[in-house]
Amino acid sequence: MKNSVSSLALAALALTAVAVDAEAQRAPAARLTPYVGFLAAGNIAEGPFGVNIGNAGAPVYGLQLGINLTPNLAVVGNVGYADSELEAGLPLIGGWSIADSKVLMYDGGLQLRFPAVTSQGTGFVPFVEGGVGGIRHEIAAGGLRTQSTNVAVIAGGGLDLQFTNALGVRVMAKDHMSRFDYGEAIGLPNEGRRAHNWVLGIGLNLGW
Repeated sequence: MKNSVSSLALAALALTAVAVDAEAQRAPAARLTPYVGFLAAGNIAEGPFGVNIGNAGAPVYGLQLGINLTPNLAVVGNVGYADSELEAGLPLIGGWSIADSKVLMYDGGLQLRFPAVTSQGTGFVPFVEGGVGGIRHEIAAGGLRTQSTNVAVIAGGGLDLQFTNALGVRVMAKDHMSRFDYGEAIGLPNEGRRAHNWVLGIGLNLGW
């Protein structure tokens, strides 16, 4: 009888350990990443004598939501905001502010992760992602105000440092590639040059 009770107790402990380990290995169904970073924007126009116009570098604040389709693949949506300045610059001289520029970036796409974690969910997880979205510019100078929304192609990647399956730190870099629409903004019948708008960020990686 004692042997039977001992065997049952050992079996129960083993099943509990398996259940705990399985729970530790279970990937979250979704991840939410609030982040802060820096926007390094490309030139939206170039003029004679080497004059270029573009947004000055500025802090960016954002939020990304990912819904896992598999442990390695997720659908992601992102929104980011930066309060910058529109600058005109000359080679060797530098730039000067000509307007206030608020930049709203939003996109959706797929994220591919390469888990390299322990059974407790700790470790490093590199990832790449891509998608499409938009960049909305709101430009104000004096009493004049205009805006333009442009399609953007998104590509980027980064690294998650996981403390557990549900908590980590994310570092990332994303390029929002788009053309500035002069027709919408100031009535000129052409688009600007293709600009690479890099967002470098760091944030929390919260899973559930």
